Amino acid sequence: MRIAVVHNATGPEDPPDEQDVLVQAEAVSQSLKELGHDAVQMPCTLDLLNIKDRLLAYEPRLVFNLVESLDGQGRLIHLFPGLLDAMGICYTGSCTESIFVTSHKGLAKERMVLAGLPTPEWIGPSPCDLPFVNKKLFSAEKQRWLVKSTWEHGSLGLDDDEPVENKGLETLYQILKERAPKLGGSCFAEVFVEGREFNLSILEGAEGIQVLPPAEIIFENYGTQKLTIVGYRAKWDSSSYEYHHTPRRFDFPSSDATLLQQLKNLALRCWEVFGLKGYARIDFRVDPQGRPWILEINANPCLSPDAGFAAAVHRSGSTFVHAIESIAMNGISIQRR
Repeated sequence: MRIAVVHNATGPEDPPDEQDVLVQAEAVSQSLKELGHDAVQMPCTLDLLNIKDRLLAYEPRLVFNLVESLDGQGRLIHLFPGLLDAMGICYTGSCTESIFVTSHKGLAKERMVLAGLPTPEWIGPSPCDLPFVNKKLFSAEKQRWLVKSTWEHGSLGLDDDEPVENKGLETLYQILKERAPKLGGSCFAEVFVEGREFNLSILEGAEGIQVLPPAEIIFENYGTQKLTIVGYRAKWDSSSYEYHHTPRRFDFPSSDATLLQQLKNLALRCWEVFGLKGYARIDFRVDPQGRPWILEINANPCLSPDAGFAAAVHRSGSTFVHAIESIAMNGISIQRR
């Protein structure tokens, strides 16, 4: 079967979070070739007419969609699957609308609230082009806030020197305005949830929807002064302390059984509420009272062999190649129109 592995174009001057897509594309392509498919990698730019012409010439049965941004802008992530919808070409993963809503973190949080799913309080965005409907009047003082990009993923701009504490709403909005240009042009503030951090990956295959083994991020030797978050350095800077002291674990004591079941149920509920397909990852914090809070819905999580999704696949007793096969076959089976 002909499969086009399409990814966002990137170059050597781009930051490591952008270049990682090349690792994903190579790993996916090799897996598809092992499965007997004719897999060709195609970089995608803002020139959508060009990628359209290349796809028409190649005539793939399926597009394996690895486009995470266009021209370095996460807010453009939905344009490529939208093009595939218009062309009537099958593709892997979630639909255009699901990708758009989950990529806009504020819209995703509002949908969670409407569905009764727990997510930390937030304010913003800045600039306020589309105000969040879920407005609440509360005091910003005596809160610790994390300023997050509205659109960009990979923890862009998120590190332990970024929290905002004990500021009034007026000051907080001013901080958002100042930081927005460096955070993809739009940002919001979210209440920091002290506690533990988990992520649960989901894979859809011939056997149905499978929640893969839960993973917890361990903050080794962080002490009480260092903020326990998986920031940009922890994900992408291999020379940093954070990178080497945030391992994941899959082994848990029996006392965590109820919590892990809660996380699984919430992950499945997110899958349903956001209309996810193929594969996904849900990120959680669990506060000191044992209450889970949903941070993000990742409709197209990283597929690098050393990333969390692949680790969860291996922990389940399966293989990366089998997971890629499941994602591809699911993409073929979806009726998009």
